[in-house]
Order: sequence, then structure tokens, then C-alpha cells
Amino acid sequence: MVTSFGCSSKILQLFEHTQEEPLRKARKKSWVAGITTGLSPCLTFLSWALDFWYGGKLAQSGEISAGDVFKTFFVLVSTGKLIADAGSMTSDLAKGSNAVASVFEVLDRKSISPDNPKSKIQGRIEFKKVDFAYPTRPQCLILQDFSLDVKAGTSIGLVGRSGCGKSTIIGLIQRFYDVDRGAVRIDGMDVREMNVLWYRGFTALVSQEPAMFSGSVRDNIAFGKPEADEEGIVEAAKAANAHEFISSLKDGYDTDCGEHGIQLSGGQKQRIAIARAIIRDPAILLLDEATSALDAQSEQVVQEALDRIMTGRTTIVVAHRLNTIKNADSIAFLGEGKVIERGTYPQLMNKKGAFFNLATLQK
Repeated sequence: MVTSFGCSSKILQLFEHTQEEPLRKARKKSWVAGITTGLSPCLTFLSWALDFWYGGKLAQSGEISAGDVFKTFFVLVSTGKLIADAGSMTSDLAKGSNAVASVFEVLDRKSISPDNPKSKIQGRIEFKKVDFAYPTRPQCLILQDFSLDVKAGTSIGLVGRSGCGKSTIIGLIQRFYDVDRGAVRIDGMDVREMNVLWYRGFTALVSQEPAMFSGSVRDNIAFGKPEADEEGIVEAAKAANAHEFISSLKDGYDTDCGEHGIQLSGGQKQRIAIARAIIRDPAILLLDEATSALDAQSEQVVQEALDRIMTGRTTIVVAHRLNTIKNADSIAFLGEGKVIERGTYPQLMNKKGAFFNLATLQK
């Protein structure tokens, strides 16, 4: 790719520039390591010389015997070698201390999760004048004065150009990040005041690339609810249109999925991920482009399963293919970190605004 665009010299310059700081630190470490490595055996010989000089002086004055001198010499030989070896490990000890410091930093971090509430989540989601930028890019606001209200039990589609903040909204709802300003509320309660583990027990995510684990199909579905029985796993698979293809596999539900689900096709992995979401019986269902990487036939099967499980749940659907959100209760078109347009599919098409232009381009 670099060669095809003729950027080899530029990339090499950037590489050399980025190596300057690591090179400076490496030189500093090499000096420290070299000095300590050379100083360690030097101290050993100096201690021997001191022993013979001072021991001989004491023996000459009759304060100690010659045997005592040799006793101390052999003690220095045995201990000095250990000290010299320890000195040569200075750089390793420094690396170890840095690693231990990071471990204690995590252990000393205070938990920000309060006690578990006793009530259940209904599923109303509110974004109140939210500002958010990723910690690695604090100068780039993804959401700016963003507000959105989703009633419990309804579905909403999020559309817009890449980078407008659709997947960011999914991450904030799951509280993978905290907002810089404003609040994300679930049933009127700020997510920062909720127990994270308790809260996430009421949510489920089906993403474009579902996480598949090495193990059987049964295990991958049961990850959504570890205490689920065989009947519950089968019912979830049926609801996700997955039972038929699972039963056709050589070992059925005991079939090994392979590392990252390599033994399964994209559509099969998506349906297993949907079954894993269904078995949780979530109040909030998050769909992050769940069908965008599938062929037309697989997309139809997966979309039927999604339409079935969306009923009666608060559902956030991130979509690039607008035909997947035609039946959503409302659609929000995002741009510049805000909601530009919102309404049902027919309303936005009749408005002939930004959403209409995007739909026209896709057609």
C-alpha cells in the first residue's frame, strides 16, 4: 500500500522521527547498565584488597590471627559474588518495579459502583446535553450538546456518516466510558450511580463482529446466562433462527466453534450471538450493524430473528443499510455530534432532508 502510493520516503522519515525518543531513552539505559555492570566486579576486587590490607595490618599488630583473615576473605568471596550478580540485574529490577507499580495502581483504584438496586430496569434511555471525547483524543469531541430520549419498549435506528458517534452512543449506554458533560440516564437514574454489573445484566449487545469463544455452540449461547438449562438454550436458538443449522452440525450443540468461531460462517456466528442475547432476556437490546457484513440470504434470516426479539424491548439499532430500520418506531439521523433529524421512516422520506438524501444514494 505504501509503495503503491509512492510514500516510502515519507514513511521512512516518520519512522526515523518516532524512533528519536526511544533511542534517547535506550542510550540512557545502556549507560546505566554498562556502568553498573562494570562497577559490580570492580567492587568485588576492591573488597578483597581492603580485606587483605586491613586484615594484614591487624594480624601484624597481633589483634587477629592469619586464619581469621582468610575466614573473612572467603566470606567476602561468597557474598561479593551475590552482590555483583544483583548489581548486573539493575535494569531488570527497574522494569519489575514499574510493572509492580502499575499493578498496585489498579488494586488501589476505588470502586465507583454502588450497591445493587432492588428494582428492575424498564428501559427508558435519556441523553441530556452530553459532551464526549475519547480519552486518547480529548481535543476531538464526538458528541457535542447531544440529547436523545428513547421510551421504554420502543426501537430507534441511528444513522449517519461514519464517525458521527453511532457506536459511541452504544458504548456510553453500556458505560464503557463516562461522559465529559451532561448525563446518560436509564429510567431517570444516572448510569454513574448504578452498579455496573447489575445494570449490564439487563442489556445485550449484538455487534457486526460478534465475540465467539473457543468451545461448543452450547457454551457460547450459555455465556449470556450461565445458569440456563438445556431447554432454555434450545428455545433461544429457535428464536434466533439458529436451531435448524445447529441441529444439522455433526455434533449438534456440542460442536466446537473453534478459536474466534472460525468453524462457523458469518451468518451462523451472528445467529448464535443473537441467541446469546435472547437468553439474557434483556430490557435494553443494542444492535451495532448486526447484519452489515452478511450476504443477502443470511441477512434476511438474521433480520427476521432480530425483528422477533426487538418486540417489547428498548432497542438501539446502528445501521448503514436503511432497509434494516424501516420498521423502527423512530429514526435519528446524526451529524456533527447532534441529532439533525428524527422521525419515522415515512416522515423522514417526506421531509426530503439529510436522511432522504442518504436513502436516495443507497437506492
